[in-house]
Amino acid sequence: MTERHLQPLLHDLVGVVHAPTSALGDAAGQIRPSGVQGVFHADARVLSRAELRVDDREPEALTRGAAGTHGARFVGLARWLGDPTPDPTVRIDRTRQAGPHGLTEEIQLSSTASAPVHATVSVDLGCDLAPIEVVKSGGGGAPLAAEAGEPGQVRWAAEGVAVTVTAPAATVDAAGDRATAPRLSWPVTLAPGESATLRWRLAVTDPKAVVAAPPAGPEWSVPEVRADDRRLVRLLDRALADLRGLRLVEPAHPGDVFLGAGVPWFLTLFGRDSLWAARMMLPLGTDLAAGTLRVLARRQGARVDPATGEAPGKILHELRGHEFALADGGLRLPPAYYGTVDATMLWVGLLHDAWRWGLPAEQVEPLLPHLEAALGWLGEHADADGDGFVEYVDTTGHGLANQGWKDSGDAVRFRDGRLADPPIVLAEVQGYAYQAAVNGADLLDAFGRPGGDRWRGYADRLARRFREAFWVDGRYGPQPALALDRDKRPVDSLTSNIGHLLGTGLLSDAESAQVAALLSTEALAGGFGLRTMSTGDAGFSPLSYHCGSIWAHDTAIVLGGLARAGHREAALRLAEGLLGAAEAFDYRLPELYGGDDRTALGRPVPYPAACHPQAWSAAAAVLLLQAGVGLYPDVPGGRVRLDPLAGPEFGALAADGLRIAGAPVTVTVDHTGHPTVRNLPPNLTPTHPTHPTHVPTPRPPTETRSPASS
Repeated sequence: MTERHLQPLLHDLVGVVHAPTSALGDAAGQIRPSGVQGVFHADARVLSRAELRVDDREPEALTRGAAGTHGARFVGLARWLGDPTPDPTVRIDRTRQAGPHGLTEEIQLSSTASAPVHATVSVDLGCDLAPIEVVKSGGGGAPLAAEAGEPGQVRWAAEGVAVTVTAPAATVDAAGDRATAPRLSWPVTLAPGESATLRWRLAVTDPKAVVAAPPAGPEWSVPEVRADDRRLVRLLDRALADLRGLRLVEPAHPGDVFLGAGVPWFLTLFGRDSLWAARMMLPLGTDLAAGTLRVLARRQGARVDPATGEAPGKILHELRGHEFALADGGLRLPPAYYGTVDATMLWVGLLHDAWRWGLPAEQVEPLLPHLEAALGWLGEHADADGDGFVEYVDTTGHGLANQGWKDSGDAVRFRDGRLADPPIVLAEVQGYAYQAAVNGADLLDAFGRPGGDRWRGYADRLARRFREAFWVDGRYGPQPALALDRDKRPVDSLTSNIGHLLGTGLLSDAESAQVAALLSTEALAGGFGLRTMSTGDAGFSPLSYHCGSIWAHDTAIVLGGLARAGHREAALRLAEGLLGAAEAFDYRLPELYGGDDRTALGRPVPYPAACHPQAWSAAAAVLLLQAGVGLYPDVPGGRVRLDPLAGPEFGALAADGLRIAGAPVTVTVDHTGHPTVRNLPPNLTPTHPTHPTHVPTPRPPTETRSPASS
């Protein structure tokens, strides 16, 4: 039988993070030498074992919880110690705190026994310095031999990385068989009512790391939120704490902060993820957006290189310290990889949206040459076959076969389950391209640069071609196809991708209404959020990575588009699903979860290899807040649109400390849905739009055409 390289499961592991360091252990607090458990720094596992014992026995686990922004606390018992009564009398609290260069642990033993308690506490350690991609493939490294340093210290070193554990007052045993499993030990005596605290600290030095922790300081405001639905408040609190832990910089540019994509596999710069997360965070200020834009601008493509996917003007996909090669021999990515079809347009979108939220002109103007280069890529390199659409194909044989946000190898399927052959033309990417062209034109005009009319013409032609090529008959009436395949045949499955078209400008009002109706069907919206593929498609599986699961960021993006366009009922349904999932996951939304019906278990099924925390999943909470209060500023235009989702169904909602043009503002929405905004900058005027009330009812297919042509 061929050996399978299985990605290790991590849904039930407990993580702490202070980027670029993260740690994953089990629910009892142990870090065991198996699976993905360990302490990671940048792209290496720097500690593969940290197992606590008392008198060579593991404590019995009771519970766990958060300990501040970057920590976790685990509570256990040593029932073999203390009084022989039904009540436990010896308790162990283990508190783990991640730091930017390692972590610390405190182990507190407390006794309420009637007589003194004597015990030996030990922690067994291990280090394999396994690269992250080896761990992701289900592998690991051979345990490295440690060397004892100063008293209470043990060290490992390899390939320029140095790992040191320091434990004051501990005895270190790293001799003989203990060289690859060194032990820290402390003798403890507790009088009745006494406690003792033991400490050890892990420090990592990696001069080759391509990412680092930023200096202390805020990159966004922390609003005070009051809501009838307390789930939103709890979700936002947890999300902002997690996002603090995901902040990163490049070592040479410590002032430009971006968000690492997620723990454990993606704690680095990812173009698409970092851009989307920064875009969702704009209601809290523009500093994160500015840093993200500058970091990616510095690495913008300058030449055509098929090996890395680089092209002039193209925005990076991901950055690593070394080649990322999975054990199955298939995927092999260079350290700086450009294999993404959408990040370049998303970069333009973030620059435009940050400008609308009040990014100062002196920060926008230095980025305009990069804007022109990004538009140049769109016009000269994004359409390899000249058909007028943006497409992708991996020409190397070892890059990402799919290069949209659904980048797994089986993500693009026809309704009957067949895989589409590349080159692939994704529906939402055409929406991104249309929006980038129009947004780019607006920026060029505003700053007195040429080219605006060219890009508006590009957008008009793209909309016409999309209307002709993408609309197909589906089970619920006309629908945009997921994609076009190599032969320009519409890939006719019904997926969440079509929701990303909302708000891009590519669709007419009638088409947007039909898309909203499709997104409201039980087949797509019957789970705890928006399914990536409908239950009526042959490729659907609730635990497929991209063909039936639910992603928090995807749901939030579509929810936001529905809310902005006035499709209130559809948006509210997705909001309720997202908040229900948040409650089930202790308000830390994972990367993704199962797309089962909400009635199946009453809670979402975990996706067993989902990252948590993850930047765009956490930032989805801010997008949900923005949709709730309905705050849509246009600082250059001198107005702020107020169009809240909050009101009779969602409940009353208020937020103090949102930021527009750097100024803190307060938005309050009462139970009737009436919004009030205070402290707006004096040059801004609030407006209250109206929306069409009719939403089409999904109907059986009739003919292959856009509802706009009906």
